[in-house]
Amino acid sequence: MRVVVLISGRGSNMEALLRAGLPVEFAAVISNKAEAKGLAVARELGVETAVVNHKDYPSREAYDAKLAEVIDGYGADLVCLAGFMRILSDGFVNRYAGRMINIHPSLLPAFTGLDTHARAIAAGVKLHGCTVHYVTPELDAGPIVVQAAVPVLEDDTPDSLGARVLEQEHRIYPLAVRWIAEGRVELSADGRARVRSNAPAANALISPAG
Repeated sequence: MRVVVLISGRGSNMEALLRAGLPVEFAAVISNKAEAKGLAVARELGVETAVVNHKDYPSREAYDAKLAEVIDGYGADLVCLAGFMRILSDGFVNRYAGRMINIHPSLLPAFTGLDTHARAIAAGVKLHGCTVHYVTPELDAGPIVVQAAVPVLEDDTPDSLGARVLEQEHRIYPLAVRWIAEGRVELSADGRARVRSNAPAANALISPAG
C-alpha cells in the first residue's frame, strides 16, 4: 500500500506514522506551505516531499485539482490528513472516497471543527479524546475507525488536555493505518467502518473512576 500524507505544519502525527514501522510505503509527504516544519522531518526520514501552495491558485477547486494531480502522481492507495489545515472541496473528497482518513482531536461526533479542547473543558465533559475517521464531504462526520479517550481533569487547561490527547493521537493513527493496510477495515453499507480485531473488548471505561 502506497500512502501519501498531507500536512500544513509541524506534522507530529505524520512523524508518528513514519516512525511506526508500518507495512506500507510512504510515497510522499505533501504540504500546502513551503515553511511547514514537517517537511524537513519527512526528508530526514527518507520520504519524498512536495509543496502545492494554495496561494498559487485562484480557487479552492483549482487548488484541489492540482493537489489531486500530485497525489495521483505518487500512486497513492491511501491519503492521510495529518494537520492539513484546508477545507477540501466535495469533488476532492469524493475522488478519494474510502481512501482518505483524518485524525481529529475529539471523540466524534462531539466537538467537530476547531478549539476542541477548550470546548470540551467548557462543556464539563469527563472524557475527551481523539478519533481516526474516513473523510466525507460533511465535516468530521465520516465512518469512525478507532477512538481513544482520556479523562478531563479538574485543573486542565486546553494545553494540558491537548497534550494528553496528542499522545493518544500518536498511538491510534498508526494503528488505524496498519489495520487498513492489513485489510482489516471494512466500510459497510450502513456507513460504518467495521474492524476485524482479535483483541477482547473492554467492558467499560468509566471516568471519574470512583
